[in-house]
Amino acid sequence: MSTIPMAGLRLRFFTDPGEFLAAAGDYLGTDPVVSTVVTTVAHRLLSQRAEGISQPDRNWWLVVSDDSGAVVGAGMRTAPYAPYPPFLLPMPDEAAVALAHALHEREEEVLAVNGALPAVELCAAELARLGGGRVQVTQHTRLHELGELAWPPPVPGGLVVATQDDVGLVTQWFAGFMGDADEQAGRPRGTSAHEVPDRSEMLRRLQAGRLWFWVDETGEPVHLTGANPPAFGVARVGPVYTPPAQRGRGWASNAVAEVSRRIQAEGARVCLFTDQANPTSNKIYAALGYRPVVDMANLVIVR
Repeated sequence: MSTIPMAGLRLRFFTDPGEFLAAAGDYLGTDPVVSTVVTTVAHRLLSQRAEGISQPDRNWWLVVSDDSGAVVGAGMRTAPYAPYPPFLLPMPDEAAVALAHALHEREEEVLAVNGALPAVELCAAELARLGGGRVQVTQHTRLHELGELAWPPPVPGGLVVATQDDVGLVTQWFAGFMGDADEQAGRPRGTSAHEVPDRSEMLRRLQAGRLWFWVDETGEPVHLTGANPPAFGVARVGPVYTPPAQRGRGWASNAVAEVSRRIQAEGARVCLFTDQANPTSNKIYAALGYRPVVDMANLVIVR
């Protein structure tokens, strides 16, 4: 752990997700929906460490504390894909600016920042001022939580758990998910950097039973929905992918509804992200009963 003191605030960087959760757990638990990305990744990497899977040296976890020692913000840099954007949760404005200075002094190259507004805007702007460049928005996202589930019109088929035998198709559809999402939002394919888990990680996710196909009446997979294991009582749905030839038939609405029902039946709250530029997905989730919680953004620094 390294600590950077400043007037009224303290930034603590951790390399161990377990130590981070011990320091920030109470704070993260006060709003587990907003914290969902950080908590699910922390628990996933903690599990991997327990299995002896090493983490890149570039990874860090951030806890922001005030003068009284109370945690007032958090973040992480754990993305496994270039340019390895930090992900920030809400924090005081001055902390977001101070983080930019800390990363600059640590000589970390940061060319993208994702997460909660306005923290990401302030951090990215200060990084650009210190290191040169200009900030661009690549994606505006919105986090939603399910209230009362509203069932869509039924369609043929049903939900089945994907197995390790399905790793090839699941990997293919993971890869297609973000590229197709870019196109649906009016962006060139590949605009949004994203992770496609490697084979070993995909097999772990399949073994956990958190990836589902919707199969049609012939038993053919026509859609994929995933969900993270609950963290602090909240499970996040995603990815949600229907191949182009199968769209417009209600597969996604029914799959997400059934996955959401199962998560709520486990006693967990359910949330998901949408791309604000994709009217189709936003309309589908609103019809199911998902309501906006907070807006976030993915920013890049162009030099």
